[in-house]
Amino acid sequence: MAVFFKLPEKFSFRTRLFVVMIVMLLVSGVLILGTTSIQYESQRENYHLGRLDRKESQIKRHINYLVSKNNLFNKPDSIWNQFSADFEKINSIHSIRYSLFKLDGSPLLIYHTPLEIIANDYQLDQVLLNKISESQAGVYLEQYNSDLDKFHASYSLLRDSRNRPYGILFFPYFEDISFSENELNSFLQNLYQIYILLFFGVIFIAYFLSKYVTRSLETIRVRMAETSLQKKNEKIYLKNATREIDSLVNSYNNMIDDLSESVAKLAKTEREQAWQEMARQVAHEIKNPLTPMRLTIQSFQRNYDPNDLDSKNKLNDFSNLLIQQIDTMSEVAEAFSDFASLPKPNMKECDLVEVTKMAVTIFQQEHIVFSSDQAHIYQKLDRTQWTRVITNLIQNALQSVSPKKTPQIGIHINAESDQTIITIMDNGSGISPKLNDKIFEPKFTTKSSGMGLGLGIVKNIIESHGGIISFVSTPKKGTTFTIILPTSV
Repeated sequence: MAVFFKLPEKFSFRTRLFVVMIVMLLVSGVLILGTTSIQYESQRENYHLGRLDRKESQIKRHINYLVSKNNLFNKPDSIWNQFSADFEKINSIHSIRYSLFKLDGSPLLIYHTPLEIIANDYQLDQVLLNKISESQAGVYLEQYNSDLDKFHASYSLLRDSRNRPYGILFFPYFEDISFSENELNSFLQNLYQIYILLFFGVIFIAYFLSKYVTRSLETIRVRMAETSLQKKNEKIYLKNATREIDSLVNSYNNMIDDLSESVAKLAKTEREQAWQEMARQVAHEIKNPLTPMRLTIQSFQRNYDPNDLDSKNKLNDFSNLLIQQIDTMSEVAEAFSDFASLPKPNMKECDLVEVTKMAVTIFQQEHIVFSSDQAHIYQKLDRTQWTRVITNLIQNALQSVSPKKTPQIGIHINAESDQTIITIMDNGSGISPKLNDKIFEPKFTTKSSGMGLGLGIVKNIIESHGGIISFVSTPKKGTTFTIILPTSV
């Protein structure tokens, strides 16, 4: 007999061990009780069948004696009835009630019969006669379980000295089960008492045994829970540990050694990556001002006219822009030399329209349309970083346009009571929806060249100004970046 059960996964090993021991006791108890009951029923059946056989043999000998003494073989019923008193004494001598039938099933001497035979006019039916004749040794056992008739009965052939059958003996056997039932009940009661004591004893033993077995596991669990990369982890040392626990402890200690080596390697790798990341950012920051400087010089070479009456003002603007970009490069170099982060924003009250317009003039004006709903919008800004934001977004917009199309970039500033909204629109190839979550990640780029730091730095600059940046893109049609800055108080 196999019992399968599954404990909830949240149960601890100690609880599982405890429950398993209790279940094993209960299962063994059920098996013993079941086996005892089955064995009792088998022994009781064998006992009563043996007793029936002995009783039947005694009655047969007594009947054969009377038949032989009075020479009643094959005699008519009237001769048998003359000796009915002798046959009736058998009932009192052996304390039973039997009946005799002829071989054809007709009644001969009737003292007790089942209701079925009485209903059949005390005649044995042909089916029963066939069972008797076909049975081994001429004996057929029948079990009667009706409300009125509940007993074993034996139908057996009576034979003379030459083994010739001359009649059928009906012998009922009524079991007296009161003694055996009392004996069984007494045994089961004692067994219940023993099992109750054993059950509480097993609970007590299982509790402390499970606690003892899992004590080492609990120590390992606590140490593993305390394991961390930020501190030095201690090894486990247990005395008198079992082979399995000792193997587990050795594995944990080896893991601690490997973890220490991995932490050292990880720290070294992180330092190297930090230097590499810093170098990439510095390179990007230094390269970032070079692009507008190059474009400014090219535009100045192309548009400068010595005879222009406004040439002096244009030359001053050109010089101021170059000086501004050179100052940016100087700040980056100074920050790198001091092992510091990139320059923090130097917030000053500025004309957002003027600063943005100056950043736009670096690029070819025929591709860019700039507009603002107000002539002057004053905002606290870091001029250098804001110029970097605008030039970066315009560069990305121009690069997103296919060489077969004419770039169309639109920049608009809208001032509201509590915020200022800047939108940069293009007619480029757009951004795939799959890349929406990665656009502002550092080092992510869809271009074959570049470090992918531009939009990441743009986002950091805007957030350092207390603003937010978002975008809406339609593949093959264009992208619109929206910057929202809080209004200066």
